Amino acid sequence: MASAKNQSAQATARRAKLEEARRKERARERRVRIITISASVAVVASLVAGGGYLMAQANEQEKAEEQAKTSPVTGERSWDKLTQEHVATPVNYPMTPPVGGDHNQVWMNCNADVYTKEIQKENAVHSLEHGAVWVTYNDKASDADVKALTKRVESTPYSFMSPVADQKDPLMLSAWGKQVTVKSASDERVAQFFTKYVQGAQTPEPGAACTGGLGA
Repeated sequence: MASAKNQSAQATARRAKLEEARRKERARERRVRIITISASVAVVASLVAGGGYLMAQANEQEKAEEQAKTSPVTGERSWDKLTQEHVATPVNYPMTPPVGGDHNQVWMNCNADVYTKEIQKENAVHSLEHGAVWVTYNDKASDADVKALTKRVESTPYSFMSPVADQKDPLMLSAWGKQVTVKSASDERVAQFFTKYVQGAQTPEPGAACTGGLGA
């Protein structure tokens, strides 16, 4: 009789231990599910937040570019009613570097082209007519500024760069009918001038080629 009771008690203890093990396993599985779901929610939330951040950044960039295009460039000079005849003779331009007027029938290549020697102004003006921005400098410009502006031009289609020894300021930017002197390559007007005038509204012949012309 005592043996039967002992066996019953042992069986009850084993069932209790088994049930406790099962309870612990179920609890562990619940924790795993909670952690997995929480991690998934966190990932989705971060992706949503990240996507929202990127969209917000894109919107801010678009607004900044639109503002740059519509706001005047501080200190810029403008010329209207510029002639556009093709000529084969030198032109006496009223400004240096020239920003428009009669010009050679062949344009300077202006597809992110950097020239280390002076170029013919009559060819450069034709490039401005096609919507390019022309970066120029003289021997008073610092090597650091020339290097930084070179990098910008080399990454910007419809722009070109060359030295102009007789310009009055060390660093100047020109587009068709527009020109500004900047203090340095980091001057905020550099970015604005590029944004506003590379293929900008001032362009007489938007979309015209910047390749296939005259090279260095």
